[in-house]
Amino acid sequence: MSTHTNLYEHLANELGALIDARVFAPGDRLPSIRHLAQQKRISISTVMQALRLMEDRGQVDARPQSGYFVRHRAPRRPCSADAQHLKEPAFVGINNLLMRVLKENETRDVVQLGTAWPPDEILPIKRMQRTISAVARRDPVLLSKVSCYDISEGNFLRQVTRRALDWGKLDPQEIVVTNSCTEAISLCLRAVAKPGDTIAIESATYFVLLQMIESLGMKALEIPTDPKTGPSLDALELALRAGLVQACLFVPNANNPLGCVMPEANKKRLAGLLSEFNIPLVEDDVYGDLCFAPQRPWPVKAYDTSGNVLLCSSFSKAITPASRVGYVLAGRFAQEVALLKTVSSGATSHFFQAVLADFLEGSSYDQQLRKMRRTLVQRIARMSDAVAAHFPADCMLSEPQGGFVLWVQMPPQVDALALHGQAIAEGVAYMPGQLFSASGKFGNYLRLNCGNAWTPRIEQAIGRLGRLVKDAL
Repeated sequence: MSTHTNLYEHLANELGALIDARVFAPGDRLPSIRHLAQQKRISISTVMQALRLMEDRGQVDARPQSGYFVRHRAPRRPCSADAQHLKEPAFVGINNLLMRVLKENETRDVVQLGTAWPPDEILPIKRMQRTISAVARRDPVLLSKVSCYDISEGNFLRQVTRRALDWGKLDPQEIVVTNSCTEAISLCLRAVAKPGDTIAIESATYFVLLQMIESLGMKALEIPTDPKTGPSLDALELALRAGLVQACLFVPNANNPLGCVMPEANKKRLAGLLSEFNIPLVEDDVYGDLCFAPQRPWPVKAYDTSGNVLLCSSFSKAITPASRVGYVLAGRFAQEVALLKTVSSGATSHFFQAVLADFLEGSSYDQQLRKMRRTLVQRIARMSDAVAAHFPADCMLSEPQGGFVLWVQMPPQVDALALHGQAIAEGVAYMPGQLFSASGKFGNYLRLNCGNAWTPRIEQAIGRLGRLVKDAL
């Protein structure tokens, strides 16, 4: 191994293989840092890097003054793909049902495992308070700056451009700053399609994306989606050749609710198909920074040579949802998206653009991401352990590669929507699987938010939910 990076990755992989082989069982203490350094004839700092990498992967837990221990993990039971064949495009009709479920989830004193927001304690709230104060003192004019045409703050554009250098060259002229990633996606759909057009989506996909398609009077075509690798490109190609699709809307990095990441080879192929058929892709990359691999996965945008990919994102999941600042890398649709943005809502807050730019300029954001990824890996593993312990043995769980939600497949006879009312009465909120499909599939699935710190109250809630599932059999 010729470099320092290779050394620590090699050690992490070697120890990980020993864990997989049960040489070190769950709960076992790994050899001390000093012992590993002496045994492998490497530096203590290299060993510490390897152990931190294993911690990020969810393989070990660090215990102060005690060392590193192999963490307990639920048995791996991949959540199976539900859809195997293309169905006809269909108008979406989930808005009324979704509003009912969201209202029920706000019932007082329920354990909130439904809404997928990052918890306050892992967001950099104090650091943001200091940044907000500093920007307000330095540039008080930003507190009153409003413009219908000047919608972007220069330093924010520079920071977005700089971060995109990790995966490619970005033309700052194609950046449109928006009020959240949600607005970015809605603007892009309006720019690339019209009412009655068909949008190819993953199956399952985030219910807010379905809401947008419904509100715009468009149809959805569900593409069979593998719970580990994402949408079937063979199925998509068939739909494209048949002229069934006018645009795509995918979440290639940490799909919500599956948590899957599309392999790089698939992203390259997808970009090629988009170019061949001249079909735009609205790419939701809001969870890209919260993927758990050692290197952040590239977006499909990195492989786009035709300007057909419109990448939408924000920093709300890792810094603060309250800023409501998103952006689009709009490719050849930049002018259309910018015009729609101006007409729809005018400028996005220049003040909060400047605040985020200050936060992104130093090392704070990268430190925050590392902390969040490590924490979320551990919390997903803890939730998986609890579901495996309390739910029926034939339930299957997703293996999220990013984000903070868990997708649970229950036995076929369990109706997640019918069970929801009973769960609310028992003080537990979740999202039924039917809300993640344009055609009402995934009736025996549910999504759980794993972002909250583990407490006895959450443990008890999973126990009650598991009992309800067993009673439904």
